[in-house]
Amino acid sequence: MHTGVRRGRPGHDLESVLRGAVKVFNERGYDGTSMEDLSRELGITKSAIYHHVAGKEELLRLAVNRALDGLFVLLDDIAGLDVPAMTRLEELARRSVLLLVTELPFVTLLLRVRGNTKAERQALARRREFDVAVASLVAQARDEGDLRPDVDPALVARLLYGMINSVAEWYRPHGGGRSAELADIIVTVAFDGLRLKP
Repeated sequence: MHTGVRRGRPGHDLESVLRGAVKVFNERGYDGTSMEDLSRELGITKSAIYHHVAGKEELLRLAVNRALDGLFVLLDDIAGLDVPAMTRLEELARRSVLLLVTELPFVTLLLRVRGNTKAERQALARRREFDVAVASLVAQARDEGDLRPDVDPALVARLLYGMINSVAEWYRPHGGGRSAELADIIVTVAFDGLRLKP
C-alpha cells in the first residue's frame, strides 16, 4: 500500500472516498475544491477523509494514476500480441476507448490536469511517456508498410488520442454494448484514412 494511504473505516472505504472526490474535482475543478467541499459531498468529516489519505493532492494522485495505470497496462498487453504493428495500434485504440468508458470520471479528471501541482506534473510526464510509446507504434506500422509513408508518427498519436479523449466530453454511459460499437467506429474513422491502400 502506498505511503500516506491508510486503511479505511467501515462504510467509508478508500474507493468510495476516491470516487466522491473525483466527482467533485470534475464538477468544481481540482483547484476550486476544498477539503470542506469533499467532506460535504461525501457526507463524512474531514478527519474521516484524512483517515484514508494524506490530503487532497493524494486523492488527485490516486485518481489520475488509475487512468494512467490502465493505459500502461494496455500498452503492455498489446506489446505481447504476435501481430503486425498496425493491428496492435488498432487494438490499442479500441481498448483505450473501452478503458475511457469504464473509467470515465478518472480519465476525465486526467484530461483536465494542467501541471499546477506535483501530482499533476507527474501525470503529465506519464501522459507524454504514453504518447511517445504510441508514436513509436505508429512509426512501426508505417515502416512495415501498413500506414501512409507521409505521416508524422507523433502527430498521428496526438490526433488519434485527441479523437479518443474527446469522447470524455460528450459520452454518457447507457446500458448494453454501445461502448464496443463506439470503439469500432473510432478505429474505423481513424485508420481508414491512414491505412496505405494496396
